[in-house]
Amino acid sequence: MTCCEGWTSCNGISLLILLLLGVILNAIPLIVNLVEDQGFQNPISCFEWWFPGIIGAGVMVIPATTMSLAARKRACCNNKVGMFLSSLLNVLTVIGAVYCMLVSIQALEEGPLICNSQSNSTSSCEFSFKNLRDIHPESFNLQWFLSESCTTSTGSNNPTNNKVTASDWRSLNFESTEDKYKTIHFSVFLGLLLVGILELLFGLSQIVIGFLGCLCGVSKRRSRIV
Repeated sequence: MTCCEGWTSCNGISLLILLLLGVILNAIPLIVNLVEDQGFQNPISCFEWWFPGIIGAGVMVIPATTMSLAARKRACCNNKVGMFLSSLLNVLTVIGAVYCMLVSIQALEEGPLICNSQSNSTSSCEFSFKNLRDIHPESFNLQWFLSESCTTSTGSNNPTNNKVTASDWRSLNFESTEDKYKTIHFSVFLGLLLVGILELLFGLSQIVIGFLGCLCGVSKRRSRIV
Protein backbone atom coordinates (compact mmCIF):
# COMPACT_ATOMS: atom_id res chain seq x y z
CA MET A 1 0.00 0.00 0.00
CA THR A 2 1.35 3.43 -0.94
CA CYS A 3 1.05 6.47 1.31
CA CYS A 4 -1.64 7.87 -1.01
CA GLU A 5 -3.78 4.77 -0.69
CA GLY A 6 -3.19 4.59 3.06
CA TRP A 7 -4.25 8.19 3.64
CA THR A 8 -7.26 7.75 1.34
CA SER A 9 -8.41 4.78 3.41
CA CYS A 10 -7.94 6.69 6.68
CA ASN A 11 -9.72 9.66 5.13
CA GLY A 12 -12.73 7.50 4.29
CA ILE A 13 -13.10 6.28 7.88
CA SER A 14 -12.78 9.82 9.25
CA LEU A 15 -15.33 11.20 6.81
CA LEU A 16 -17.75 8.38 7.66
CA ILE A 17 -17.55 9.22 11.37
CA LEU A 18 -18.02 12.94 10.70
CA LEU A 19 -20.88 12.22 8.28
CA LEU A 20 -22.79 10.23 10.92
CA LEU A 21 -22.04 12.82 13.59
CA GLY A 22 -23.34 15.64 11.39
CA VAL A 23 -26.60 13.81 10.67
CA ILE A 24 -27.12 13.00 14.37
CA LEU A 25 -26.46 16.59 15.47
CA ASN A 26 -28.84 18.00 12.86
CA ALA A 27 -31.53 15.51 13.91
CA ILE A 28 -31.40 16.40 17.62
CA PRO A 29 -33.48 19.63 17.51
CA LEU A 30 -35.89 18.08 14.99
CA ILE A 31 -36.48 15.11 17.30
CA VAL A 32 -36.94 17.38 20.32
CA ASN A 33 -39.61 19.32 18.43
CA LEU A 34 -41.50 16.14 17.57
CA VAL A 35 -41.21 14.69 21.09
CA GLU A 36 -42.60 17.90 22.58
CA ASP A 37 -45.40 17.95 19.98
CA GLN A 38 -44.14 21.27 18.67
CA GLY A 39 -44.38 20.20 15.03
CA PHE A 40 -43.45 22.98 12.63
CA GLN A 41 -44.80 25.80 14.79
CA ASN A 42 -42.20 26.12 17.55
CA PRO A 43 -38.80 24.97 16.30
CA ILE A 44 -35.77 25.46 18.50
CA SER A 45 -34.29 27.57 15.73
CA CYS A 46 -34.72 28.30 12.07
CA PHE A 47 -31.52 26.81 10.86
CA GLU A 48 -31.95 23.12 11.55
CA TRP A 49 -34.51 23.19 8.73
CA TRP A 50 -31.74 24.11 6.29
CA PHE A 51 -30.26 20.67 7.10
CA PRO A 52 -26.60 21.72 7.36
CA GLY A 53 -25.68 18.38 8.93
CA ILE A 54 -27.99 16.13 6.91
CA ILE A 55 -27.34 17.69 3.48
CA GLY A 56 -24.09 19.64 3.79
CA ALA A 57 -22.13 17.41 6.15
CA GLY A 58 -24.07 14.28 5.24
CA VAL A 59 -25.45 13.61 1.77
CA MET A 60 -22.81 15.64 -0.06
CA VAL A 61 -20.03 13.71 1.69
CA ILE A 62 -21.33 10.21 0.84
CA PRO A 63 -19.76 9.90 -2.67
CA ALA A 64 -16.25 10.81 -1.49
CA THR A 65 -16.59 8.64 1.62
CA THR A 66 -17.65 5.63 -0.45
CA MET A 67 -14.78 6.09 -2.89
CA SER A 68 -12.23 6.53 -0.09
CA LEU A 69 -13.45 3.48 1.83
CA ALA A 70 -13.01 1.44 -1.33
CA ALA A 71 -9.25 1.84 -0.87
CA ARG A 72 -9.46 -0.50 2.15
CA LYS A 73 -11.07 -3.19 -0.01
CA ARG A 74 -8.48 -2.80 -2.77
CA ALA A 75 -11.15 -1.70 -5.20
CA CYS A 76 -11.74 1.67 -6.82
CA CYS A 77 -8.63 3.46 -5.57
CA ASN A 78 -6.04 0.93 -6.73
CA ASN A 79 -5.41 2.80 -9.98
CA LYS A 80 -4.76 6.33 -11.16
CA VAL A 81 -8.32 6.84 -12.38
CA GLY A 82 -9.67 5.83 -8.99
CA MET A 83 -7.39 8.24 -7.18
CA PHE A 84 -8.41 11.02 -9.54
CA LEU A 85 -12.10 10.27 -8.90
CA SER A 86 -11.52 10.29 -5.13
CA SER A 87 -9.97 13.72 -5.52
CA LEU A 88 -12.76 14.98 -7.76
CA LEU A 89 -15.57 13.73 -5.51
CA ASN A 90 -14.05 15.50 -2.54
CA VAL A 91 -14.90 18.79 -4.22
CA LEU A 92 -18.49 17.95 -3.21
CA THR A 93 -17.25 17.30 0.32
CA VAL A 94 -15.63 20.73 0.45
CA ILE A 95 -18.79 22.43 -0.84
CA GLY A 96 -20.97 20.56 1.64
CA ALA A 97 -18.60 21.33 4.53
CA VAL A 98 -18.55 25.03 3.66
CA TYR A 99 -22.36 25.06 3.51
CA CYS A 100 -22.54 23.38 6.92
CA MET A 101 -20.09 25.89 8.37
CA LEU A 102 -21.86 28.94 6.94
CA VAL A 103 -25.28 27.89 8.24
CA SER A 104 -23.79 27.04 11.64
CA ILE A 105 -22.00 30.40 11.89
CA GLN A 106 -25.18 32.33 11.14
CA ALA A 107 -27.17 30.14 13.56
CA LEU A 108 -24.68 30.79 16.36
CA GLU A 109 -24.64 34.51 15.62
CA GLU A 110 -28.44 34.87 15.68
CA GLY A 111 -29.32 32.40 18.42
CA PRO A 112 -32.50 30.30 18.76
CA LEU A 113 -35.94 31.57 17.77
CA ILE A 114 -36.93 32.01 21.38
CA CYS A 115 -34.34 34.81 21.57
CA ASN A 116 -35.25 36.43 18.26
CA SER A 117 -38.95 36.09 17.55
CA GLN A 118 -42.04 36.45 19.70
CA SER A 119 -43.98 34.28 17.25
CA ASN A 120 -41.39 31.46 17.26
CA SER A 121 -42.32 30.75 13.66
CA THR A 122 -40.18 29.41 10.83
CA SER A 123 -41.45 32.30 8.71
CA SER A 124 -38.75 34.44 10.35
CA CYS A 125 -36.05 32.03 9.21
CA GLU A 126 -33.93 33.40 6.41
CA PHE A 127 -30.53 32.04 5.47
CA SER A 128 -28.63 34.06 2.89
CA PHE A 129 -25.04 34.78 2.01
CA LYS A 130 -25.86 38.48 2.34
CA ASN A 131 -26.58 37.94 6.04
CA LEU A 132 -23.24 36.17 6.41
CA ARG A 133 -21.42 39.15 4.94
CA ASP A 134 -23.00 41.33 7.63
CA ILE A 135 -21.48 39.24 10.42
CA HIS A 136 -18.45 40.92 11.99
CA PRO A 137 -16.09 39.38 14.57
CA GLU A 138 -16.87 42.11 17.10
CA SER A 139 -20.61 41.36 16.93
CA PHE A 140 -20.12 37.62 17.28
CA ASN A 141 -20.30 37.52 21.08
CA LEU A 142 -22.86 34.76 21.81
CA GLN A 143 -24.55 37.14 24.23
CA TRP A 144 -27.88 35.39 23.70
CA PHE A 145 -26.35 32.28 25.31
CA LEU A 146 -24.30 33.96 28.04
CA SER A 147 -26.97 36.37 29.29
CA GLU A 148 -29.33 35.25 32.04
CA SER A 149 -32.34 35.71 29.80
CA CYS A 150 -32.73 36.62 26.14
CA THR A 151 -36.50 37.23 26.28
CA THR A 152 -36.69 40.06 28.79
CA SER A 153 -36.96 42.76 26.10
CA THR A 154 -40.11 42.62 23.97
CA GLY A 155 -40.53 44.03 20.50
CA SER A 156 -36.88 43.57 19.67
CA ASN A 157 -35.24 41.04 17.44
CA ASN A 158 -31.92 41.28 19.22
CA PRO A 159 -30.78 39.69 22.48
CA THR A 160 -30.62 41.88 25.55
CA ASN A 161 -27.59 44.09 25.97
CA ASN A 162 -27.15 43.33 29.65
CA LYS A 163 -23.60 42.94 30.88
CA VAL A 164 -22.52 39.31 30.91
CA THR A 165 -20.77 38.06 34.01
CA ALA A 166 -19.33 34.75 35.10
CA SER A 167 -22.34 34.18 37.36
CA ASP A 168 -24.58 33.94 34.28
CA TRP A 169 -23.09 30.54 33.53
CA ARG A 170 -24.37 29.24 36.84
CA SER A 171 -27.89 30.58 36.22
CA LEU A 172 -28.67 28.05 33.50
CA ASN A 173 -31.78 26.16 34.48
CA PHE A 174 -32.32 23.11 32.30
CA GLU A 175 -35.93 22.87 33.48
CA SER A 176 -36.55 26.20 31.78
CA THR A 177 -37.72 26.00 28.16
CA GLU A 178 -35.59 29.01 27.23
CA ASP A 179 -32.38 27.63 28.77
CA LYS A 180 -33.03 24.19 27.28
CA TYR A 181 -33.53 25.59 23.78
CA LYS A 182 -30.49 27.85 24.13
CA THR A 183 -28.30 24.95 25.24
CA ILE A 184 -29.50 22.62 22.48
CA HIS A 185 -29.08 25.34 19.85
CA PHE A 186 -25.57 26.22 21.01
CA SER A 187 -24.42 22.59 21.32
CA VAL A 188 -25.87 21.48 17.97
CA PHE A 189 -24.51 24.30 15.83
CA LEU A 190 -21.16 24.49 17.56
CA GLY A 191 -20.83 20.75 16.91
CA LEU A 192 -21.88 21.18 13.28
CA LEU A 193 -19.36 23.99 12.87
CA LEU A 194 -16.58 21.74 14.12
CA VAL A 195 -17.78 18.89 11.89
CA GLY A 196 -17.77 21.22 8.89
CA ILE A 197 -14.25 22.43 9.66
CA LEU A 198 -12.90 18.88 9.98
CA GLU A 199 -14.66 17.72 6.80
CA LEU A 200 -13.23 20.72 4.97
CA LEU A 201 -9.71 19.81 6.09
CA PHE A 202 -10.10 16.13 5.19
CA GLY A 203 -11.69 17.03 1.85
CA LEU A 204 -8.90 19.42 0.89
CA SER A 205 -6.22 16.94 1.94
CA GLN A 206 -7.83 14.19 -0.13
CA ILE A 207 -7.96 16.46 -3.18
CA VAL A 208 -4.19 16.90 -2.87
CA ILE A 209 -3.52 13.22 -2.12
CA GLY A 210 -5.79 12.10 -4.96
CA PHE A 211 -3.89 14.17 -7.49
CA LEU A 212 -0.57 12.91 -6.13
CA GLY A 213 -1.82 9.34 -6.45
CA CYS A 214 -2.98 10.05 -9.97
CA LEU A 215 0.40 11.50 -10.95
CA CYS A 216 2.67 9.09 -9.07
CA GLY A 217 0.60 5.94 -9.39
CA VAL A 218 -0.41 3.36 -6.80
CA SER A 219 0.89 0.03 -5.61
CA LYS A 220 1.64 -2.29 -8.54
CA ARG A 221 1.33 -5.25 -6.22
CA ARG A 222 -2.27 -4.33 -5.53
CA SER A 223 -3.06 -4.01 -9.19
CA ARG A 224 -2.40 -7.74 -9.64
CA ILE A 225 -4.99 -8.67 -7.02
CA VAL A 226 -8.32 -9.62 -8.56
